Amino acid sequence: MSSPPRYSEMASSASRSLPEVRQLLDELLEVEFSFRDTSAPAAAIAKLPGVRQARLINWIQRIASTHVELGYQVACKGVDAQALMEPDIFEAWIFHSMDCYDAEGLRPALLVIEQYRQFAGQQQARARGALLQDHEGVLSHFLQGLSGRPLKLAPSDRIYTDTETLFLPPLLSLLPTPEQNFQHYKVTCALLWAQIRFGSFRPLLQLSSPEPELLQLYHAMEMLRLEACLQRALPGLFRALEQIRQTLDEPPLPAEWQRLLPQLSAADTRAEDVIALALQQRGLITPYTPYSHQVSLELDAVQDCMNARIEKEKARFRVSLNTLLEELQRTSPTEQESERRFSKQQREDPATPEGLNIQILLDDMPAPLPDQVQALQRSILLDLGDIPDDYLQPAGPGEYDPDLLQDQTRDADDVWRGSYHEEGAHLYDEWDFQRRHYRKQWCAVREREVTPRHDDFTERTLEKYHGLIKHLRKTFEAMRHENRLLKRQPEGDDVDIDALVEALSDAHLGFEMTDRLLTRMQRNERNIAVIFMVDMSGSTKGWINDAERESLLLLCEALESLGDRYAIYGFSGMTRKRCELFHIKHFEEPYNELVQARISGIEPQDYTRMGFAIRHLSKILQTTDARTRILITLSDGKPDDYDSYRGQYGIEDTRRALIEARRAGIHPYCITIDEEARDYLPHLYGPAAYSVVDDVRTLPVKVSDIYRRLTT
Repeated sequence: MSSPPRYSEMASSASRSLPEVRQLLDELLEVEFSFRDTSAPAAAIAKLPGVRQARLINWIQRIASTHVELGYQVACKGVDAQALMEPDIFEAWIFHSMDCYDAEGLRPALLVIEQYRQFAGQQQARARGALLQDHEGVLSHFLQGLSGRPLKLAPSDRIYTDTETLFLPPLLSLLPTPEQNFQHYKVTCALLWAQIRFGSFRPLLQLSSPEPELLQLYHAMEMLRLEACLQRALPGLFRALEQIRQTLDEPPLPAEWQRLLPQLSAADTRAEDVIALALQQRGLITPYTPYSHQVSLELDAVQDCMNARIEKEKARFRVSLNTLLEELQRTSPTEQESERRFSKQQREDPATPEGLNIQILLDDMPAPLPDQVQALQRSILLDLGDIPDDYLQPAGPGEYDPDLLQDQTRDADDVWRGSYHEEGAHLYDEWDFQRRHYRKQWCAVREREVTPRHDDFTERTLEKYHGLIKHLRKTFEAMRHENRLLKRQPEGDDVDIDALVEALSDAHLGFEMTDRLLTRMQRNERNIAVIFMVDMSGSTKGWINDAERESLLLLCEALESLGDRYAIYGFSGMTRKRCELFHIKHFEEPYNELVQARISGIEPQDYTRMGFAIRHLSKILQTTDARTRILITLSDGKPDDYDSYRGQYGIEDTRRALIEARRAGIHPYCITIDEEARDYLPHLYGPAAYSVVDDVRTLPVKVSDIYRRLTT
């Protein structure tokens, strides 16, 4: 079957005839392999003006590349949908259906297409509203800056939290402008966070079966207490909440609630005090919920989530204490190890939500808890408001079911053993060139560590390139002390001839002469961060792998004399579910025997799926404080995987990832030994951002030389 025509071939002002439209739909929708009848949609599309007809056929082609049935349904509904929607809303409708297909499957995507009238009815709300998917990144960073446990975001028809995830509506449009609705998102996130941070759920877990009326009254009172907490902890957000209320013209708090407000707003009021007040006022006052925050209380979801977490965190905390004791015994042996015990010290602290400060002690001295154990302690305090005494008993061997510790010990190889492929992974979009749209959260990415190999590879390589290493060190040391000439300076060591000629010309024309006529030398302060992205696909097996490892070792030896910050990661993938980055050296790690052993341990893995690696490492570079950020790829071939990534799809996704990196201020460069690279690298990197090494044996020398040219 011939490939369907591209949009550029169809975008003429003349309308296609009915037979032409039907033939085109039959090709796009693979009618010869199905029982689809294109006569009705073809007749409707044939009546459209030329430009609208071409646009609709273009969208049918793009969505059919995702699934033919989706394309058929858009063909059937597209004419009516076009009449109801502006072009940008029509585009959003198509993209939403494709995103639903990626995330949930065919049936939900078909439902989006079927409900095009409801989608069109939301045009006005979407124009002024804020979309969660557009602001999810900013809101996630905002939540990371707040104290407490890490929180996730998820779309939902109701606004609530289960204490680990904040559920928010996909669209907020209560306020007049997108900016105000974004602020509404932030305030709502803060209120949900406050429920967790200030212990709103603790007293509810102690009630056997609270009546709905009591829960409703307690929730209304608790939200007023949390507003007061926000006013003290985040005054800027509280002011935003007040502005939202003014915009919505909310009525004042009823008089019966005004009477309770001083008690609810007091700094020493806890959630336990609020439940007592709710019991006292039950039947006397009516619950009151402001328009500005329609936060609901989903107690069943909270109980399920907290009960599962409390059991796991108790196990992890006790196991962590036992691990700490074993580590202390190894580093500081003592004959009295069996008598060592943990305890806690409590001090009143009105500044904390729990009203006290708790410190874990070991033999009556502050215990040296690692960062992850301190984070675990903070999470336990959020749930219980205390560290119970039985948590302070270190766990013995076999005392807990390994499943309780699964999140910490699960191996990335388990990706093939169930639905694990997204759990705990970084999720990245991937560009689909046929639909001209991203597949949302498509690639599951994990960082793994290269298993160190302690052999004689380092010694052999350093001996083999002994003379070259000395030369590279001298060259790189010279780069470190290079000066650069500053022109047009008011003070300096020499005359700037160009500036002087221009100044004399200005004087001849009657203009005032500038005093910036000198040059001076200035020490070139290097502020560079570089990540080396190393191809670890199966095709690097053998001497290519040896050349890559030797190149990295020589680079490390040379860079140590230069002082530039650098990191090294390997990459490989097998389908979107198993995208792996192999940590060899982080920026903050020193170059030592362990890094050398990891370089020695680099082994070929699977395929060359590249887009995810560029996106993940670009994200790491963006968080690195440096004036110049460079991403250098060492590869032996084009992007490839055994699924649909092979061919043009992989090339276009990689190109899009490189464009994203450049927009973020990162300079990508590729060094390859692929003899056919000149056919595709200019399209990916540009004509001056790649080098082809014809002889793999010269790769170690070439890589160092290219790095020197890139950074001077």
